[in-house]
Formats: sequence, C-alpha cells, structure tokens
Amino acid sequence: MITITAADLEAMDKLARVGTTNSLGQTNLAPFSSVVHLGSRPALLGMISRPDLVERHTLSNITETRHWTINHVHPGMLDAAHQCSARYPREVSEFDATGLTATFHQDFPAPFVAESRLRIGMELQDILDIAANGTQLIIGKVVLIQSSHDIADDGSLDLCGMESLASTALDTYFSLQPLARLAYAKADQTPQRL
Repeated sequence: MITITAADLEAMDKLARVGTTNSLGQTNLAPFSSVVHLGSRPALLGMISRPDLVERHTLSNITETRHWTINHVHPGMLDAAHQCSARYPREVSEFDATGLTATFHQDFPAPFVAESRLRIGMELQDILDIAANGTQLIIGKVVLIQSSHDIADDGSLDLCGMESLASTALDTYFSLQPLARLAYAKADQTPQRL
C-alpha cells in the first residue's frame, strides 16, 4: 500500500465503505453510495447520511470521534460489503458479521477495510442539515490515502485498474470503464484529450 498524509496532499499541485469506531472502540462499517468531491484545497469529500429516523451508528460515531474511512469496493468483496447495509445492533461489528478485516493506521482512530484497494482517512469539518428530505451532508477533509496501485505524478488514481465499483444508492453495482481523459478546460481552447 502507498500512503499519503495530509501534509503530502498539501504539497501536491492538485489531488489527482465507511468505517468508524466509537469512543468504546466498537467498530462499524456501512455502505455509502452518495459520496462527492467538494474541493481540492483542502481536499474535501461529502457524503449523504439518510434521515435519522432510526439509530445511525455511522453518523453517531463520526460526530463522536470526528474521523472515519472511505473504502472503495471491488468485485472480490462486493457481497460482504453489501451485507454491511443490514441493520445490525450497535454491539455487533459489521467487520465481524461479514468477514471483512478491520485494519488501523498509526495515529488514525477509525478502521480501514484491509481488503479494499483504495482507502481514504477522513476528518470531520462540518455536518449540514438538508431540510428538504431530512438527510445530512457530512463534510470531511482527506487526511490519509492508501492505494494498492501507484499514484500518477499528477495525483490521479487508476480506479479502473483497482476494479473500484459504483453503486446506485441501494442494491445495484457497476464496474467502471474509462471513456476519456481531458485536459483542464479553458474558455479560449477546444477540449484536448490526454
């Protein structure tokens, strides 16, 4: 695994399943399909938490410890990752229930999924209520990246090479296929393929 720290992210020109733990050390793992890039300086990602009509262990752990991990899913771990969406009691770790392996990085309090090929350590920046549907936007700063594949000089990651999967919110999963890579768009130039 290649590891990038927050200091490494700051030094770059551009920056090319959600694991949590509570203060008692109980781990939690939950699938989130609504994750979005919010900025690169600092590197921010947002994710949507469903309405808290029932107890949300992941959201509770994030607000308590202010840290979590985002772990990309690949075909070899898909069934176990999907099973993490089952409603387990707080005292049951989804890691134990599904056979996925919790792994920790020194000085980072939230568990990563050892089987994941792309793991991102997050630090809470803000939580915004979305009144229209009772959801919450959890905003985090990227403080650590671990990748099983090389990271390009421009900071890009080969998600297709890692076989990262995409999801449509609940139960359908898709493989990723590259279509094109284009240069940064400028008003006085036509699109340039890289």
